[in-house]
Amino acid sequence: MSVAESTYRLTTRFPKDELYGMTSQIRRSAVSIAANIAEGHGRENSGSFVQFLRVAQGSLKELETHLVLAGRVNLASTSDVEPILTQCDELGKMLRSLIRSIQRRNADG
Repeated sequence: MSVAESTYRLTTRFPKDELYGMTSQIRRSAVSIAANIAEGHGRENSGSFVQFLRVAQGSLKELETHLVLAGRVNLASTSDVEPILTQCDELGKMLRSLIRSIQRRNADG
């Protein structure tokens, strides 16, 4: 949820003509990360959970791409984007670790 909160704060400073463009794309991909983790956790089996975690990873990569582009086209400064990209990197590590952990548990179980 921290990544989604950070991206919402960042995009409030984007130009209004980006509301249905980059602002919307960034917000949707950020929210999708948290939503897929939550939805997967609510599933009855670990295979489904892993599938939703992988979808969350895809949304995370999508968000990172949008953030880099926002910086490149001067919608946001590097100093505003970098902390969120750092959060994304940490979240990506956590997702990979969780997926590996669930897969190991399933293989052992």
